Amino acid sequence: MATINGLETEKLLQVVEQVKQNWEAGRTVWKASTNWLDGFRVEASSRDFTIKFDEPEMLCGTNTAANPVEVVLQAYGACLTIGYVMNAAVRGIKIESIQVELEGEIDLPGFLGLEPPENLGMDRLPGFKTITATIKVKGDASAEQLKELHEHVVSTSPVGITLSRPVDIKTSVEVL
Repeated sequence: MATINGLETEKLLQVVEQVKQNWEAGRTVWKASTNWLDGFRVEASSRDFTIKFDEPEMLCGTNTAANPVEVVLQAYGACLTIGYVMNAAVRGIKIESIQVELEGEIDLPGFLGLEPPENLGMDRLPGFKTITATIKVKGDASAEQLKELHEHVVSTSPVGITLSRPVDIKTSVEVL
């Protein structure tokens, strides 16, 4: 069985074939939960994994962990990296290195519930206004093949696609 980029390509292709044969197998549900610790410190869990969150001191946090918007950037970068490694492996491309640099702009007035002055060009909506990702990739393929790989990865990134379009979010509260 060929192993490329640390992945068993035959297993990857089997997963693809299983979904092709049974489209319902491709319908998945992912879960997470969070628990408030203190101040802005939060612990989030998925499966058997835990991530801690906090805010930087400039936002009155204790700077013990990345904040949620930083983790969104990290998740997009990780998703792109995984997409590169997987799609390169099934194409027989050996990746030597991938580095993703991400940057996002957020106006704080929306998060703070403030009405910003019109002359500052900010709006009242919290969240990223722009996200820029720069990928540096080195592999045993031509520049053209790596650019084609890039286009495919960006167009199939679950995190990137989620960030780029409206998602139906339903939120409820149970008062204890």
